[in-house]
Amino acid sequence: MQLVVGRIGRPHGLRGDVTVDVRTDDPERRFAPGAVLSTDPASAGPLVVASRRWHSGILLVRFEGVDDRNGAEELRGTTLVIDSADVPPSDDPDEFYDHQLIGLTVVTPGGERAGEVTDVLHHGQDLLVIRRGGREVYVPFVKALVPEIDLEKGTLLVDGPAGLLDPDQIA
Repeated sequence: MQLVVGRIGRPHGLRGDVTVDVRTDDPERRFAPGAVLSTDPASAGPLVVASRRWHSGILLVRFEGVDDRNGAEELRGTTLVIDSADVPPSDDPDEFYDHQLIGLTVVTPGGERAGEVTDVLHHGQDLLVIRRGGREVYVPFVKALVPEIDLEKGTLLVDGPAGLLDPDQIA
């Protein structure tokens, strides 16, 4: 399985730097000089990081062989990916990678199937996107609401207030 670690944005400057929309919790490692990243579309890569730096909170990356603004512009919109097998397991039993959560069956304390995790959003507070009845429900990914995750069984327990998993109810 491939994991998205970033998406190439607009060129920055004239020497081939590009902005990267970071989608990994470890950008220093994923975008270290010498790191090799696969791409989607595959025809754009693989790409080797030549250098990286932060500028006003935005990651700027230069890839080997991309030496000017035109080359950087050709990469715009390219998704940067790694193989999930290259991600070491976490030592923390309460820490999960997005790819481990996506696809889990959501259950209630009573054992009722309540949907499936389809995405994890990182907006200051991590949010689980749960597909339920053809609609999406957003649940904060906090221990108080998600007290139990069983990767072997493929389930995630959501124990929240009444209406939390009801997309038609406003709390």
